[in-house]
Amino acid sequence: MANPDLVLILNCGSSSLKFAALDPGSGKEFLCGQANALGGAAAKLIWRYRAQNGAQKLSRDDDDTTVIRALVDRFDGQWSELKNRLIAIGHRVVHGGELFASSVLIDEEVLSAIQSCCELAPLHNPVALQGIQAALAAFPQLPQVAVFDTAFHQSMPDYAYLYALPYRLYQEHHIRRYGMHGSSHRYISERSAQLLGRPTPEVNIISAHLGNGASIAAIKGGYSVDTSMGLTPLEGLVMGTRCGDLDPGLLLYLGRTLNYSLGEIEQLLNRESGLIGLSGLSNDCRALEQAAEDGHTGARLALEVFCYRLAKYIAAYTIPLHRVTALVFTGGIGENSAWVRDRTTAWLNGLAYQLDPALNEKIRFGAEGRISRQNTPEVLVIPTREDWVIAKDTAQLARGGD
Repeated sequence: MANPDLVLILNCGSSSLKFAALDPGSGKEFLCGQANALGGAAAKLIWRYRAQNGAQKLSRDDDDTTVIRALVDRFDGQWSELKNRLIAIGHRVVHGGELFASSVLIDEEVLSAIQSCCELAPLHNPVALQGIQAALAAFPQLPQVAVFDTAFHQSMPDYAYLYALPYRLYQEHHIRRYGMHGSSHRYISERSAQLLGRPTPEVNIISAHLGNGASIAAIKGGYSVDTSMGLTPLEGLVMGTRCGDLDPGLLLYLGRTLNYSLGEIEQLLNRESGLIGLSGLSNDCRALEQAAEDGHTGARLALEVFCYRLAKYIAAYTIPLHRVTALVFTGGIGENSAWVRDRTTAWLNGLAYQLDPALNEKIRFGAEGRISRQNTPEVLVIPTREDWVIAKDTAQLARGGD
């Protein structure tokens, strides 16, 4: 098809808005970009269209609403060739609670439900709602779809998602483990089966999505049976600026003994911990690897903790899967850091994981494939395509599919 139908993907964050126009059939990207540093002096809208880069300076007052208006202006002008090919808009929404186990067409009832989940994701859902409302006003003629990070993990059994707290807290306040990065883990499960030449129901995957935010999932026959993130994205692995797992008593100690306020605790755990907290240097894995090579003790310690904790989760997730078909690395770190992959699997020698050093170095920067030695458990690298998952779901629902 010379001019395929396209889906516009919107991913609204607390200080950024990412967008892309994709062919849901092939995954081909016709437009991509983002608005960065919203609310700051360095705010800027950047994009790539027809193999050319563009940029537009934004003001401190610009937010998701004004950015979406700017996108409309460009679809009416520079990107007009794409405008009439848009069939729908897909929105990434972080938290759907227990209300959504799949993507849905957006209506007033859905908007209300997303609003009710704001208390579970106060940093994410409100800005997603703002972006959805702005897109509904800017593109009233297009069907719009919400795709939830948490939906894929709604297949987890109760013994995996419940906390050992009084059960009434789950019944009355929905306090439980939800998990995130669902679109990424779902894509990895499907793509792994394709690469291995086996039907998805026959493939059991440990999917490690490693980036500034990081999570791991145990996926059995295409269904999530456990994942590392919990009620919020704080639980689980060490991340760029988030702490991951810790002793809940630490929070009491911070408050009672060190006189931290709730706001200060939230700041500490979400933005000052993880790789940046341990290293005292950076949350960028590339910078830490270089610094560690140059002898920076904090950088090496941060990377060691990151890999050790990841390896423990990988080993633990052999339990719900019973039989592991493949371990898969994805996300910015997982796709590109040969060092992290090597160090993590070195901790897993007892499970017989062995990497091929040449393949581990080679399969980076967009490449995919096997990096393990022959006749050892499969270890794959697969670049994630959350945007394509969102585009496919959006197109299917917009065209009247279930």
